[in-house]
Amino acid sequence: MNPCIYLSLAHMGGSEQTFIREAFDTNWVVPLGPNVDAFEQSLSDYLGEGRYVVALSSGTAAIHLALILIGVQEDDEVICQSFTFIASANPIVYLGAKPVFIDSETDTWNMDPLLLEEAIHDRLHKTGKIPKAIIVVHLYGMPAKMAEIRKIADRYEIPVIEDAAEALGSVLNGQKCGSLGDFGIFSFNGNKIITTSGGGALVCRTEEQAQRTKFFATQARDQAAHYQHSHIGYNYRMSNICAGIGRGQMQVLDEHITRRREIHQLYINLLKDVPGITVMQPPTSDYEPNCWLTCILVDSQLAGKSREDIRLKMETNNIETRPLWKPMHLQPVFADAKVYVNGISEHLFDTGLCLPSGSMLNENDIERVTETIKYK
Repeated sequence: MNPCIYLSLAHMGGSEQTFIREAFDTNWVVPLGPNVDAFEQSLSDYLGEGRYVVALSSGTAAIHLALILIGVQEDDEVICQSFTFIASANPIVYLGAKPVFIDSETDTWNMDPLLLEEAIHDRLHKTGKIPKAIIVVHLYGMPAKMAEIRKIADRYEIPVIEDAAEALGSVLNGQKCGSLGDFGIFSFNGNKIITTSGGGALVCRTEEQAQRTKFFATQARDQAAHYQHSHIGYNYRMSNICAGIGRGQMQVLDEHITRRREIHQLYINLLKDVPGITVMQPPTSDYEPNCWLTCILVDSQLAGKSREDIRLKMETNNIETRPLWKPMHLQPVFADAKVYVNGISEHLFDTGLCLPSGSMLNENDIERVTETIKYK
């Protein structure tokens, strides 16, 4: 059997072990230390815009803490993109709040601004209250329509949490994703552009917000000689070991993004004349995705086979692929949630497939994937 082509493996740069060894040599192996500070600073420098970054145990933890800082409480409503991984929505429920799901638009596959405004109007009419926050996602590294979304959010004074878990290095109108919302979040799981083995980060606009984040992320201990707690806190800080991996990964971030963009372009070139196969592309030159995962849509009538046919053929050929995210409004756990839909995310889920896109893949790997897509 041919060797497995994986969807998106971690890709080490070489310096990670140096920073890890430094942590062991100095006995800094706890959720604090020089690697954590340096990793946070490197992310802040990379984003620019004067942002403050707090390294955490996961992207989910970052969303949870952002909601806490915004003041989300039990029975509040929080608007969330439906077409996303469930980690975007789960923290809403952690706080006893209620998700309100918004469908996608066709240009970027992200939150539809028209449906967003419709939902805000409708929630205000039905509940007498404005939703407490908006969680928008840059799916597969493609920036959402942030100008339109921010304009609506600002009009109603609703804070925006920018879920950039898949979009580190993506750029919209010259500004890096993660710095476009009131809060931004990143994920560093093993399949992302860079990894810390597991981890995430919260991007804040003020130093006060960052300090508050660190307070809640370290069990919300009050300033006292003894252990005193006036708030519920969490064990959410990143370890100095994991941050050492992150420091090494930041040194090769630009290389990883460049390679994923090259792979994406190779897919476009190899699939451009294949009937029924469409490769996801940015709507205009203002959108510069990091191409974390290259995705295709399959028109079964033109292609003569379905998304699922292709996925199963890939599986037989030892190639890892993945259907696009199943929308949150179709998930059993959110069966009772309020939703504002137009059918777009359901169509994308039915017809879309994520292709192997890791930065270690070579041209032969991509050709093997595309030849499998072309099977008769």
